[in-house]
Amino acid sequence: MKKSLFTLFLFLLLAVNATGQTKHTFAITDGNFVLDGKPVQIHSGEMHYARIPKPYWRHRLKMMKAMGLNAVATYVFWNYHETAPGVWDFKTGNRDIAEYIKTAQEEGLYVILRPGPYVCAEWEFGGYPWFLQKVPGMVIRGNNPQYLAATKSYFTALYGQVKKLLVTNGGPIIMVQGENEFGSYVAQRKDIPLAEHKKYSAAVFQQLKDVGFNVPFFTSDGSWLFEGGALPGALPTANGEDDVAKLKEVVNKYNGGKGPYMVAEFYPGWLDHWVEEFPKVATENVVKQTQKYLDAGVSFNYYMVHGGTNFGFTSGANYDGNHDIQPDLTTYDYDAPISEAGWGTEKYNALRNILKSPKTPAVPAKIPVITIPNIQLTKAVSLEYLKSKVKAVTADSPLTFEDLNQGHGYVWYSKKFKQPISGKLELKGLRDYAIVYVNGVKVAELNRYYKKYDCMIDVPFNATLDIIVENMGRINYGADIINSTKGIISPVIINGQTITGDWNMYSLPMDVVPNLTDAKNMVKVGSPTVYQGTFNLSTTGDTFLDMRDWGKGIIFINGINIGRYWSVGPQQTLYVPGCWLKEGANEIVIFEQKNDKIQTSVGTVETPILESLQPEKGEEK
Repeated sequence: MKKSLFTLFLFLLLAVNATGQTKHTFAITDGNFVLDGKPVQIHSGEMHYARIPKPYWRHRLKMMKAMGLNAVATYVFWNYHETAPGVWDFKTGNRDIAEYIKTAQEEGLYVILRPGPYVCAEWEFGGYPWFLQKVPGMVIRGNNPQYLAATKSYFTALYGQVKKLLVTNGGPIIMVQGENEFGSYVAQRKDIPLAEHKKYSAAVFQQLKDVGFNVPFFTSDGSWLFEGGALPGALPTANGEDDVAKLKEVVNKYNGGKGPYMVAEFYPGWLDHWVEEFPKVATENVVKQTQKYLDAGVSFNYYMVHGGTNFGFTSGANYDGNHDIQPDLTTYDYDAPISEAGWGTEKYNALRNILKSPKTPAVPAKIPVITIPNIQLTKAVSLEYLKSKVKAVTADSPLTFEDLNQGHGYVWYSKKFKQPISGKLELKGLRDYAIVYVNGVKVAELNRYYKKYDCMIDVPFNATLDIIVENMGRINYGADIINSTKGIISPVIINGQTITGDWNMYSLPMDVVPNLTDAKNMVKVGSPTVYQGTFNLSTTGDTFLDMRDWGKGIIFINGINIGRYWSVGPQQTLYVPGCWLKEGANEIVIFEQKNDKIQTSVGTVETPILESLQPEKGEEK
């Protein structure tokens, strides 16, 4: 009997030690956030698992805890997990969201989960899987059965990953957001009746409950947008609201005359686009506003406390009256308190000074930074080599990426002309960036940012027209999100004539690192080229590739797509996490689209260059 009791005691002890946590309770009652029966103020920071290499998650969470925060908020990116229709990935790369949440708990942080299904976040398509656009009858973010069936499937898959991590089951997830900034969408889509919008948001909210989420819910919108975004049964929070009196007034109006009061997105920095100035927010302004919230008992979530990086093809895009697309940078540094590479900034130190308590841990050591001697590029292979490995799809007119069942990367459109034609080439349906060639000679760059959709062209007898098109990221915010197909989405016109018949399309998704094993060096100026090199390291550490002498393209390090570079800036370096490097041999592969000069090497620097704007490098001279 004693032996059995001892075994049971040992089992229970091990079970407690395995989680290292005591079970807590969390509720919204009597106008307060209540943790373990006591009112609590939430001091949170937004930080996205998908934008940080998994080996660095703990370091970044420790940085948050050392800043004096008690919670971390994260979006969940639907398209990061449903990689193909019905195919789910919650394990590879940075996708193990359950592990991220467990690590936060181990570091003493509560978790605020923001599952969308729409998230915005300067993320490709606002988090939606690109292939939703191929579902007949589906209208995203709308009250239709095809869309709601897809969201239900997503919520069900997500719940299966995080169920045990809800505070009600002993985990750290204390709140879940219903939809995201839906009031903004209601204001943008006045063509849809408010009652219809409300049916949709209520249906999504109900799905979250039906699949099993049973912690307090909240919504987040600008304070003037609550009418469209607020949901019965969810706490309304006001994004970007610095006026405490206004915050309390609007929350009271939609929450039964009481709080708690929270700013779910408090911006210590701001988002960044290619070809535009890198915005900065002054430290003193962020400190002053934080102190105002502290004094008023207002809870808050810094968006972002640490931005990280839009690795691969994950960056989204915006638009405005002057630009049909504003693609987001690869860096998501955001001028946040914790920099892209995880460094504590002046802003971090200033905020830590007012947020820390006697129990706040010390700031963790900075991850080592290295520079790598110039990396020699020993292979230079024309993109034609990769095209030759792809079977063409032939159609009467150009097909979109979606028609070709391709989400990201590039499509090479090609047409042979038996008769000469010259005049204005019009690509009004370009999405988003194209280089045009006649018989292999570059004749123009077309670009949706600059609204440059046409050029003069001369196609001689028996010549080939090639148009290599890049998807620069789907719209992540605004009414135009519903129009997010990519490639060439309308007829090609030359000299007023629609060009039809025998268009060949070659898919180049670049979803894996190009294989150049059997390729021979073949490069010429102006022709898109894939470069390859190897470099040896005796010590690993973070570094930054210096791309100031390059044009436009993407880079793979040891098979991982670390993102897009573009000479226009303001970003001129790409962050290379040391955890993706290794002692001994490493490989770099660079796809350079413009190739205005033949490259032989690439260098690194110790600090990022994020504020060097060169807009003229995006326009043809």
